Amino acid sequence: MNQDPALPPLEATTASAPAAAVPGPRFDTLPLDSKLLRAVADSGYTAMTPIQAKAIPIVLEGRDVMGAAQTGTGKTAAFTIPLLQKMLRHENASASPARHPVRALVLAPTRELADQVANNVKTYAKHTQLRSTVVFGGIDMKPQTLVLKGGVEVLIATPGRLLDHIEARQCVLNQVEYVVLDEADRMLDIGFLPDLQRILAYLPKQRQTLLFSATFSPEIKRLAQSYLQDPVTVEVARPNATASTVEQRFYGVTDDDKRRVIRQILKQRELSQAIVFVNSKLGAARLARSFERDGLRTAALHGDKSQDERLKSLAAFKAGEVDLLVATDVAARGLDIADLPAVFNFDVPFNAEDYVHRIGRTGRAGASGLAVTLVTRDDNRLVGDIEKLIKKKLDIESFELEDDRPRRPRVRDDEDEGRAPPARAERDEGVRATREPREAREIRERPAREFDRPRRAPADPFFDKPYEPTGSGDAPWEKAAAPAPSRSPLSPNIRPKKRVASLLGGKA
Repeated sequence: MNQDPALPPLEATTASAPAAAVPGPRFDTLPLDSKLLRAVADSGYTAMTPIQAKAIPIVLEGRDVMGAAQTGTGKTAAFTIPLLQKMLRHENASASPARHPVRALVLAPTRELADQVANNVKTYAKHTQLRSTVVFGGIDMKPQTLVLKGGVEVLIATPGRLLDHIEARQCVLNQVEYVVLDEADRMLDIGFLPDLQRILAYLPKQRQTLLFSATFSPEIKRLAQSYLQDPVTVEVARPNATASTVEQRFYGVTDDDKRRVIRQILKQRELSQAIVFVNSKLGAARLARSFERDGLRTAALHGDKSQDERLKSLAAFKAGEVDLLVATDVAARGLDIADLPAVFNFDVPFNAEDYVHRIGRTGRAGASGLAVTLVTRDDNRLVGDIEKLIKKKLDIESFELEDDRPRRPRVRDDEDEGRAPPARAERDEGVRATREPREAREIRERPAREFDRPRRAPADPFFDKPYEPTGSGDAPWEKAAAPAPSRSPLSPNIRPKKRVASLLGGKA
């Protein structure tokens, strides 16, 4: 992919595609059956990738394998083709389910990855009599049960749904000879370790176990020590490394400008399709609706959607009917979309290892790709985690946005042409007049009328008079004339009793 002249120059930390890819050994050099070689040729592959060239011979020898490779380098074919070769000795055309027990079990963390592996198995086994199926949650169990009862040699499953079938006695695993743990680190991240331990307890002790993952962590190594017997470690690249064919760009932006940055890059680079990764299911749904309003054909993919809706969104994206696929990390693994030109990290992933898987959706099978990560001020710690994981210093560049927002036209009368600019108060009045609704302006400008003025309360002469006291305020029974002084044997210092009204107990 050519560098657009409108974008900043590529930094030294960005890996560029190799000048000339060295082809690997051919598939026909391996001791494979002609049926498998024909299926591989029908798929358009002739040369093996590095992980395939190293892992397939070891698997054919019957050894346990721990395979580490960059995502998108063909890990699925690295274990599918040799397992099908080893199971051809059980191939038969019998219709009896007893002649088709489960002999190979592939466990995957997500529905999308399980479905991707199942499609690859069917592609490579189409010229054989071997049967395969996939079981995962989110859909009805009855169709899956009917297929399992009919007998399959290769079973691809997610751990939760497989346990449902085992507990319902619809799946027997006592004849399993080969077990594959695909993307085992992801299964541990989302809490599948107890389910894995329960499933592996149902399997025979004598079996060949393969563990493939894009990243290796200490937890994965402990898991391998528990369930793998003297495994051979196959690494074709430094663990947790990103593909050299992916151009990685980090832009410092604000939350409000993220959508505009993506639209501008899509326009400048002339990108036909892209996946936009976010961290939350609600954020994916909202962002998809926003891009739809911008005129882009958009589909959302997250865990709250039913499996049927997720499969339809993927099918539409692969068919080119959708421009943008806004997805959470359920789409970070297992999506093999040919010639996907770009991936955008709308949100920096919380888990640094998810960054490796996200950008691995582009630049697959030697093709070039673009991975853009939008970084805000709050993402410095997450970017630091990515730097520690991939052991590379990341430069956060500034992005210059084009001013494509619509401008409000300036209102100016023809008579004002050639005149000096009006005073500030007049300009403000004119701007307010253009922005103010007509009804509000009419109400503001209409003359004051009689009913618009505040009304006075009606006058009342009686209530408006000031208070005037009447009399002295004494009780009527105390207004009698004072008795004439008379000689009394009582002392003059003794007051006479007051007269009390009869209602209050006095004498009439």
